[in-house]
Amino acid sequence: MSFKISKKRIIEDKDPPYLIAEIGSNHNGDMDLCRKIIDSAKTAGADCVKFQFFSSNSIFSKKVYEDNYFIADDYRNRTDYTLKEIVEAYSIKKNQLIEMKSYSKKLGLDFLVTPFSKEEADILVNEIGVDFIKIASMDCNNYDFIEYIGKKNLPTILSTGLCDLDEINKAVKAFEKSGNKDLILLHCVSIYPPKDKETNLHRIKTLKDLYGYPVGFSDHSKGAELPIASVALGVKVIEKHFTTDKKMKGWDHHMSIDAEDLSLISKGTKRVFEALGSSKIFRVESKERVDSFRRSVVARVNIQKEQIITEEMLDVKRPGTGLPPDQLKNIVGKKAKRNISQDELLKKGDF
Repeated sequence: MSFKISKKRIIEDKDPPYLIAEIGSNHNGDMDLCRKIIDSAKTAGADCVKFQFFSSNSIFSKKVYEDNYFIADDYRNRTDYTLKEIVEAYSIKKNQLIEMKSYSKKLGLDFLVTPFSKEEADILVNEIGVDFIKIASMDCNNYDFIEYIGKKNLPTILSTGLCDLDEINKAVKAFEKSGNKDLILLHCVSIYPPKDKETNLHRIKTLKDLYGYPVGFSDHSKGAELPIASVALGVKVIEKHFTTDKKMKGWDHHMSIDAEDLSLISKGTKRVFEALGSSKIFRVESKERVDSFRRSVVARVNIQKEQIITEEMLDVKRPGTGLPPDQLKNIVGKKAKRNISQDELLKKGDF
């Protein structure tokens, strides 16, 4: 199966998983830091960098700001600034996205953004000119928004965290209602980080079987092991939150991977993908290797010419350049046509 990851990029079955470094808001509103993160993602093996396009008006309601409740543990109970101040500080503006798109493209990286409103989606498509678009898990039950994005007629990636099966069904139908068929579904668990038993990687196959679209894995676990393992289940896209410093202050740095982790994922996924090979069963070893490992029929004892060969006179030993073991029964009861020494490989003309 081949599919569009953008207007210009097609992912084929022969290609390893497409690796997205989710910068999100890890730029902390600092575009110099953002460039460093993009540079690091490129060096570590990412195919794409991803951002989140939100404002204080598009992400939370007035009540959330009044409650001043921080979801992120490292910001909870802080009194030196408000939630709204943090949202405004860590949001990225249109002109900054244009700048980061250009910077990413110069490095050969694809550029992906998640909009948090229809207005932001319009800006991404009409003014910034993105090639493809991402819908976050929190909007997987926002069916009108999904259809709206679908009508942009761009390849779209949809995360399925927070969802039950009925909601995913409705989300896929809403997207298909737009007439757009360029959809990639991401298995996702929106816990930061999830326990291994909560990750449920087998859902990747379920999504593939149910919907027939390419499936990826938006992973929030720590480390590199689980995204590498997901390759064996057929993922075509892997997304991980990415930073240059896990100890940096900010929303997502502590649950992101760094360049060392991303490099492990990049190399590991490619290795596993290559190792999966073909489902067809055929011999890959050379004839020389096969012959050196297999056994042939040999004389267990010295056999005299004209002697009737019994099973007790025979054995099978390496190498496999003589008569194969399945011929042993056919030799029993035959008369030896020559003297055969102990441990000598038998040949067709010997009986």
